[in-house]
Amino acid sequence: MKNLRFDPCLLLFLALLMLIMPLYAQAANTGKAHKSKVAQVTKSADEPEFTNFTQWGGVAELIDELSDQHGLQRETLKAQFSKVHYLESVVRLINPPPPSKVKNWTVYRERFIEPTRLRAGLAFWKKHEAALNRAQTEFGVPAEIIVGILGVETMYGKMTGNVRVVDALATLAFAYPPTANRDARMKYFRGELKHIFLLARDNDMDPLSFYGSFAGAIGLPQFMPGSIRRFAVDFDGDGKIDLRNSPADAIGSIASFLSQHGWRAQEPLVFPVRVSPQTDATWPGMIGQSLEAKFSRDEFEQAGVAINDTIPAEISYGLVDLQDGERPTLYWLGTTNFFAIAQYNRSFFYAMTVIELGKAVRQQRQLP
Repeated sequence: MKNLRFDPCLLLFLALLMLIMPLYAQAANTGKAHKSKVAQVTKSADEPEFTNFTQWGGVAELIDELSDQHGLQRETLKAQFSKVHYLESVVRLINPPPPSKVKNWTVYRERFIEPTRLRAGLAFWKKHEAALNRAQTEFGVPAEIIVGILGVETMYGKMTGNVRVVDALATLAFAYPPTANRDARMKYFRGELKHIFLLARDNDMDPLSFYGSFAGAIGLPQFMPGSIRRFAVDFDGDGKIDLRNSPADAIGSIASFLSQHGWRAQEPLVFPVRVSPQTDATWPGMIGQSLEAKFSRDEFEQAGVAINDTIPAEISYGLVDLQDGERPTLYWLGTTNFFAIAQYNRSFFYAMTVIELGKAVRQQRQLP
């Protein structure tokens, strides 16, 4: 074996390394601890975060408005707003999906037209048949449409939300995420925040006692506070409107909402159609103009939509497109009643799912 000779510099380096290694290990452990704390902070971001909204200029203006125009006590409002929390989870949930995400009607539909929801819908219809029949008589809205809405919204009251409404609305009214329509959405949620305080006053309730969805919707039918004040009805006759605990009030309020948004008794809902692939066809320009039926059957034929004889000529329609992933897009003509449902939730997917769920539950009722 050859004799080994160690360079003095190398020996000095090894000695220093032995001194440094323990310090490095301690630093590494400290880093792990730091990462753990970061993870805890990130996790806790889903929990309510205290924010002194009373120091925000927009909140001060809202307090002035509620006090000066509606007679609410200024000091009481300040005390209530001092208990309001900012919810980061609400900001994340309200963000729209990325534009690159392709809509898929089949996947969306299968989330709602499924055995568990059908069974729940059948049980709800049986239990509340009297209220559903009365709503149909008084407002002209078929029971299956009301059943469809309640099934899609909350699975008949099983999923009404556990977010404190005033927290959600304050977050969205004053800290809405950056989007193209941010100003309009903040204005909308500010209005709904005002309505929750007025709703509480009208019913002698604490505005902090309402719980609902991350967007502030309340009860079995998921009405926003403003919709409760405008469209909800006391359908069980107990002298109050309670969409959180009264299925009858929820049933009557949905029928009232649709009636006040143009529902026409006995009018059909939708008809499947085919569209021309020709580049000079003008039907694409008739999609998404507004949530209303404003074109005649003849106008659609002239635009390149194939119309069959079963589609009535005396009523108006709107063109509905249901994108279906990699499958061909489906097209329908929707009547005024279809668009009344779309006013409940501004989505063609939503309105069509309500129709199909209600129809599926009705078919279950007819089975032996």
